[in-house]
Amino acid sequence: MLSSIHITSIVLTLLAVTALGIYSVKKVSTASDFAVGGKSVGVPLLVGTLVGTIAGGASTVGTAQLAYTYGMSAWWFTLGAGIALVLLGLFMAKPLRQSEATTVPELLGSAYGPKAIPPASIFSSIGIFLNIVGQILSAVAIFTAVFSMSPFLAAVISVLLVIFYVIFGGVWGTGMVGILKTVLIYGSMLVIGIIAVSNAGGFSGYTANLSYHPNFSLFGRGVAVDLAAGFSLVVGVISTQTYLQAMFSGRTYKESKKAAIISGLLMPPLGVGGILVGLYMKIHYPGIVPKEALPLFILTYLPDWIGGVVLAAIIISVVGTGAGLVLGIATMLSRDIYKGIFRKDALDHQVLFFSRLAIILVTGLTLVFTIGNMDSLILQWSFLSMGLRGATICFPLLGALFFKPYIRPKAAILAIGVAPAASILWALFLPGLLDPLYVGLILSALIITAGSFGYIQRKDIAKS
Repeated sequence: MLSSIHITSIVLTLLAVTALGIYSVKKVSTASDFAVGGKSVGVPLLVGTLVGTIAGGASTVGTAQLAYTYGMSAWWFTLGAGIALVLLGLFMAKPLRQSEATTVPELLGSAYGPKAIPPASIFSSIGIFLNIVGQILSAVAIFTAVFSMSPFLAAVISVLLVIFYVIFGGVWGTGMVGILKTVLIYGSMLVIGIIAVSNAGGFSGYTANLSYHPNFSLFGRGVAVDLAAGFSLVVGVISTQTYLQAMFSGRTYKESKKAAIISGLLMPPLGVGGILVGLYMKIHYPGIVPKEALPLFILTYLPDWIGGVVLAAIIISVVGTGAGLVLGIATMLSRDIYKGIFRKDALDHQVLFFSRLAIILVTGLTLVFTIGNMDSLILQWSFLSMGLRGATICFPLLGALFFKPYIRPKAAILAIGVAPAASILWALFLPGLLDPLYVGLILSALIITAGSFGYIQRKDIAKS
């Protein structure tokens, strides 16, 4: 049960984070400041944005939950995210930063023509939105389990926290709060990991009570399933506006590159604490609901004031991920749809106003979807989200960055529109046969390859 010390510690931590988000408004005077920090953001803030956005409920509560059920295979989320960020830094940071774009659809439009922008922006926004719903559902699960409040009240509080996290300072807010969040989450997961190992009597306490498979195997759910999980993270990260937005925001591509690599190296260790807790709770509390493994461990084994800070850090991690995703949608809607289509003559302050209005509208719509789907599985939202983002952006973006002279623009535009639509239809009517992510990626690759074949031939002929 929560004590008064728990509650005081939680409230003070949340107030500190909220105050930092409000303070970040001083950094914002233009729409560019809000969206990409005026393209002058340094490495610490970029790391805060990247880690602060990715390290959400899945890397904490979700990792402990999956470890409780399957063991080490729960590591694939943070491991896959880490691999993706390192690849992003090594191979994509330079062309992304040098593109001088603000959004991914804008970059695709410069490569394939303006007709690529609307479908890329719309389908990407829908895909990210589905993931935001999943984050709010995660936050609701935490609030209801820890505070015994109603799901509706938990959803309202979660949405309000998302708004305060990002609406005032945009990328400055997500970066500043992200730094604090990263410190809190790392400290928290380190503390609970050490306590779990200590209470277990060392690592031998784990191995003596649990079988090797599936508990200590990276492929506890099967090689195909777990490799697919890691692959989906790689595709999702390099296809999401929120993470690529950090690459657009750096002072130079070298700073963006460095930030992505540092963030990638930070991600895998983050999941270890959750795994250790999940396995510990599996040994000592075999009858609990798996998603309650981490909160129950915190309430049972940590001193009240530390437990309050850790619970607040987990809440911040979930809310912060949702806030970063909301910022990605707001940037695309304001830049690509509002200014790009409806108000091409919009002044800077009007774009900034619409960005903040979009945040409120998106979070409000998220609240409606969350309330209407309280009993749905969080992973269902995540899988569909990953499929839409990957199908819409992955191959067209890689083509724009590295193979632009060899891709027919019409083929890329067709892939941007058709592949995510096919993923949605597949998820609705044939969900059990193949993950929608693979359907969209395969179709996208086929459309681009087949549609550009003649284009390549004509270029070869012209050269000869």
